[in-house]
Amino acid sequence: MEENIVGMLAASKAGHDKDSVYVIIREDGEYIYVADGQNRTADRPKRKNKKHVQLIKKKRMPEPENGFDDLEMKRVIKEYLREREE
Repeated sequence: MEENIVGMLAASKAGHDKDSVYVIIREDGEYIYVADGQNRTADRPKRKNKKHVQLIKKKRMPEPENGFDDLEMKRVIKEYLREREE
């Protein structure tokens, strides 16, 4: 049984956005759709191959009933980045 990765944070391992942190908002076969609430909003997610991201297991955003909120995504990502610096 594969775990549900929607709502998890993920760091990009490849591409021009290498090392960027995103929230996974949708999963579709071998691709995931990620957003950061700033450059990539929930209504314009970036499609990435699952092989090109590193899941961040210790931080997760609860999956909302009515879609992901850009402000909430920005807050969760900023909080994670601040914790990582410590």
